[in-house]
Amino acid sequence: MVLSSGTHLGPYQILSALGAGGMGEVYRARDTRLKRDVALKILPESFARDPERLARFQREAEVLATLNHPNIAAIHGLEEADGVKALVMELVEGPTLGDRIAQGPIPVDEALPIAKQIADALEAAHEQGIIHRDLKPANIKVRPDGTVKVLDFGLAKALDPMAGVSPGATASPTITSPAMTQVGVILGTAAYMSPEQARGKPVDKRADTWAFGVVLFEMLAGRRPFEGDEISDTLASILKSEPAWQVLPNEMPAAIHRLLRRCLQKDRQQRLQHIGDARLDIEDAQQTPPSDARARSVAHRERLVWITAVLVAAVVGVVGWRSADAPEPPEMRVDINAFDLQTFTLSPDGRKIAYTADDQTGRHLWIRFLDDTSPRRLPGTEGSVGSVLSVVEK
Repeated sequence: MVLSSGTHLGPYQILSALGAGGMGEVYRARDTRLKRDVALKILPESFARDPERLARFQREAEVLATLNHPNIAAIHGLEEADGVKALVMELVEGPTLGDRIAQGPIPVDEALPIAKQIADALEAAHEQGIIHRDLKPANIKVRPDGTVKVLDFGLAKALDPMAGVSPGATASPTITSPAMTQVGVILGTAAYMSPEQARGKPVDKRADTWAFGVVLFEMLAGRRPFEGDEISDTLASILKSEPAWQVLPNEMPAAIHRLLRRCLQKDRQQRLQHIGDARLDIEDAQQTPPSDARARSVAHRERLVWITAVLVAAVVGVVGWRSADAPEPPEMRVDINAFDLQTFTLSPDGRKIAYTADDQTGRHLWIRFLDDTSPRRLPGTEGSVGSVLSVVEK
């Protein structure tokens, strides 16, 4: 149903259309009683005609109305007039986070305050037992004063026609658009779905933690960690692929890199369990002086240059020792993700390297033969920061 400017819905006068999606049309309206502008979300006609779903939505709206947090857009109430039902919401000025990301990656010092406010909003809702289930940049607004507002909190659950149905009665998720949700299907936006959502399984607050990680990654990298030409390709990427960690900025604090890895664990048992921990990690990262972060970045680049020089020298030396009639040596390729690389050494014979580096489970000792493109993590070396020389000499 499309409402024209000047139309009245009860005490609300329609001023302009703001957008439309699977959850209904959204309008800017004037509350003539309280003399303020609000956002009116007109519920889909098919939804409004279903008394059971409407009653459940009423109960959900009552719960959502109890959320009183500066980073969550408030729900003012429900309105019905001339057979049209609408949700009255706080009008939030400013662009969406999706609009900001479309301009390119967000600098770390700008992205972290935004991420902290998103985590604050999620933490407050989770404490009330409310899960967003459709967190994405399009549902996040950044006001001109820098205040972040998360929109549509809990509406995915309220509008989900399958809510309360036994999981065994549902099939795998069906999505008709990668950018919108639609009533009548399991709700969610493909690129931000957790693996359990993609499989059609019941979700809990850890699905929001996953989506938070996706949003933070997208802010910092300017691209989504999981993408595909088709929705099925996107879901397959979520279930099987790892993000391209190397596209994250070098100056990003190591604590944020670890936070992203914890948020984007496909196994939710291994995922960050409480979004409040993400807020604490971000606060710690913000307290790190920028000069220290820059110094780490410079040191990281210097370490990469040093590693490259050593490897080139080793290869040149091997070639120099080879006699003229000796067979051509095998091709050797070196490609090390050294974001968290700590120590490094080359074996005396120039055939292998050993180094300590961080991965999703912590710091480990790794060994790599130069004629093999795959490094091997040595078992039992969790937390190892010791000498790697003894390993390459074996």
